[in-house]
Amino acid sequence: MNKTGKKENGADLIVYGRIFTSDQNQIAEAFAVKDGRFVYVGDREGAEAFIEEGRTEILDHTGKGLVMPSCGNGHAHYSMGYALQSVGTIVGGHADPDQFLKEILPAAVKKARDTGATTVFGFGWEYTLFKDHMPTRQQLDAICSDIPVYFADEEGHKGLANTLCLVRAGIMKEDGTVLMKEVRGGEIAMGPDGTPTGFLSEQAGTYVRSFLDNDRLYTVDTAKEVMAKIQEKLLSEGYTMYIDGWGPYFYNDHFYQGARQMDDAGEMHFILGLSYEIESWMDIDKALARAMDARKYASRHVRPDWVKLFMDGTVESGSGFVDPLYPDGHQGLVNWTEEEATDITRKANGCGMSMHVHTMGNKAVNRAVNAFVSGGKDEMRNTLVHVRNVNPEDWKRMADHNIYATAGMHWHHFPNGVFEILKGVVPAGM
Repeated sequence: MNKTGKKENGADLIVYGRIFTSDQNQIAEAFAVKDGRFVYVGDREGAEAFIEEGRTEILDHTGKGLVMPSCGNGHAHYSMGYALQSVGTIVGGHADPDQFLKEILPAAVKKARDTGATTVFGFGWEYTLFKDHMPTRQQLDAICSDIPVYFADEEGHKGLANTLCLVRAGIMKEDGTVLMKEVRGGEIAMGPDGTPTGFLSEQAGTYVRSFLDNDRLYTVDTAKEVMAKIQEKLLSEGYTMYIDGWGPYFYNDHFYQGARQMDDAGEMHFILGLSYEIESWMDIDKALARAMDARKYASRHVRPDWVKLFMDGTVESGSGFVDPLYPDGHQGLVNWTEEEATDITRKANGCGMSMHVHTMGNKAVNRAVNAFVSGGKDEMRNTLVHVRNVNPEDWKRMADHNIYATAGMHWHHFPNGVFEILKGVVPAGM
């Protein structure tokens, strides 16, 4: 920290105002930043020595309140949460299958018909409440058979689809002929008649969802409306930055476009990190090219600098990649081989993009860490997301290789009774 006012080739940014510092809770008049680091904190006159004409950005908050350190969220789904209020139907966490079929889905279908929508889309049903009486595609068809229906669960890792939705994705024909029995990294549940039930797990769900009329479902204008709501929420809570874990959820770049347009208009007042999701059923090289191309939307407040993968699913639903095995002897789902994850990491880091990998089970964490160590660059701060279980030796490797963990507190806030439900479902000790 330079408090002498000595110019060091100029600063990238200088901020004036009533600035709170953690140095004995003092108030400063200015600070200067260069290459992402504070190079000066002090009075206004001292900061002026860091101004380089034509290069240094100056923000003057004098008389506008207190300037102080803020918070960032390393992984959040604000885009999806607010989008649903505009384009879909939210299923309450306590709704059971009977209520879903008799009340929620009919209301969603009516909404779609009234608005001329080409997709009936929803989100939020609770797997633990549905698993023993999972609605079938035939039951969904009885309510709506002429518009594709897709409802994701509250984790976003499972889905319910009607027959038309499966037909358009090439899973089956209208006459019941099965065309696909599996999608890499996912499960297409089959019924006693040998045809899909409509229940889709993990990458089978993302695959089917990619065939929805996503451009019409989620427009650029909708994305901009969502962005404004996100900004209001973030700033009201003291957040000035976050990384969105589902930026291209609708398999288009509309969220990216909306963010860039808002920033160009001077209407964005927080930093938005964007992670481009690549699914295991995609052509990797083509998907990486799309991720790189999305960087054209970069601007002062928009940072499309991450590549996202799902290494596994969730431990609670049995799709997390774990060791020891689940009580019934299976190990969960894993979407990528170690060689593939290493290759993607090498290519992404080589192009200046960091990795942002969903990992839940300890085996998934281990595989991602292996990929980061073997193929990554430590300075890229490759990140593990959620991180439910970690082998002790992997914690040290994460520290040694500058690997970040963005872990939520989800498992500390389950509703009453859930842990009893999960006994005998998750592996011992997890």
